[in-house]
Amino acid sequence: MYAIVDIAGQQFKVTKGQQIFVHRLENEEGSQVAFEKVLLIDNDGQTTVGAPVIDGASVSVKVIEHLKGDKVIVFKKKRRKGYQKSNGHRQYLSKVVIEDIKA
Repeated sequence: MYAIVDIAGQQFKVTKGQQIFVHRLENEEGSQVAFEKVLLIDNDGQTTVGAPVIDGASVSVKVIEHLKGDKVIVFKKKRRKGYQKSNGHRQYLSKVVIEDIKA
């Protein structure tokens, strides 16, 4: 059984017990969160598609930890002009584990 759920503006294909990294959530570590924006549920070949979401369906997750992603270096340069600019970015992430998918 898997579901496609909208978490913090991104769509994820999730199964029970899976750990994923999502954009930083406001909830504390160890807390339970339920997401109601379930777009699709597949239960052993029996697919339910929402328009746009499935009524009454939810995915419950547990927030494991908050962390920062890998550093991404942004380097800009214009040749023969002496222009160089370097910038770095680390995305704030939350690690969650999928506990239950309710249809």
